[in-house]
Amino acid sequence: MTTTAQASSGAASAPEITFDRQGPLAIVTLDRPKALNALTLGMIREFDPRLAEWAADPEVEAVIVRGGGDRAFCAGGDVRAVAEAGKALREGRGDGALTRDFFREEYVLNRRIHTLSKPYIALLDGITMGGGVGLSVPGSHRVVTGKTLFAMPETGIGLFPDVGGSWYLPRCPGEIGTYLALTGARMHAADTLYTGLATHHVASDRIAGLVEALAAADWSGGANATVDGVLQGFAEPAGEPPLASRRDAIDRCFGFDSVEEILGALEKDGTDWSVSTLENLSQMSPTSLKVTLRQIRLGASLSFDDAMIMEYRMSQAFIQGDDFYEGIRALLVDKDRSPKWRPSSLGQVGADDVERYFAPLGAQDLSFS
Repeated sequence: MTTTAQASSGAASAPEITFDRQGPLAIVTLDRPKALNALTLGMIREFDPRLAEWAADPEVEAVIVRGGGDRAFCAGGDVRAVAEAGKALREGRGDGALTRDFFREEYVLNRRIHTLSKPYIALLDGITMGGGVGLSVPGSHRVVTGKTLFAMPETGIGLFPDVGGSWYLPRCPGEIGTYLALTGARMHAADTLYTGLATHHVASDRIAGLVEALAAADWSGGANATVDGVLQGFAEPAGEPPLASRRDAIDRCFGFDSVEEILGALEKDGTDWSVSTLENLSQMSPTSLKVTLRQIRLGASLSFDDAMIMEYRMSQAFIQGDDFYEGIRALLVDKDRSPKWRPSSLGQVGADDVERYFAPLGAQDLSFS
């Protein structure tokens, strides 16, 4: 049985997301291959209640989530649409509902994935960034392949690593989560396993066979044990993780509580890696860098729920600023890759400026009740 959610442009449009059943498996396919399966609010609104239904269905043993096409799992959320809604609101057009609803409902879905009592198997067979990370890392099983390209690149678009980044990035080994959050560094399979952001590596051409094996498995020994056993039969080594060789330098340079100190440590390091990392960081929004570092430090001691509540506050503060819109313009609209950040330097972003991104929203705060 297959059901679909239609694209928001009309009932005759191609489906954005499909839901299938294959024996004991519920299968979700993100189906916007031309957009690298970027996540829309319409997809979120179809996915969340379906996941809640499966959680209560005794005939569903596990959930599989995959991307349509052959290039991406999910390249992120539809941030361009969010930016357009926010810009319209700032210009007195529209009510800006998408700027509130998208983040709120996405985070509720992320939390439902995190709390799901059944195995949730994300097949990251391609590009996985931003919102795609939020659809995978909170789940129990994250399968990467030789095609996986994984990143949280939000500081480069004037935003912050959300969708649970506050919770899982501080829990990566050492200061690797801080490094990933600030730089948006891209990882392949071996590094995602090393960081704990992925659980298994399976060859891309064996993914279809993996799904078939899960559908045909004997589930009498328990769902998690069954999934673990089948995955173990398909898993292969992913090679040496490049991040492991950088671990000492990352821990040494990214262990500070100010961006300025991190930059100073990188300058002192003086290696080719540190020079390229400095160049990378110089392209990022100064506001995003400072707010993100504070986010990661706070997130280390928060529960998942509290991390998501914090992130919603942050999302709404970024909507009120300038850099998110400039980042979307420079990278996704005009594509000149020359954002003009405001403020333009780290020295212009004070501690009070950072703290306002974490201010409670009162009745508008995110709630999971």
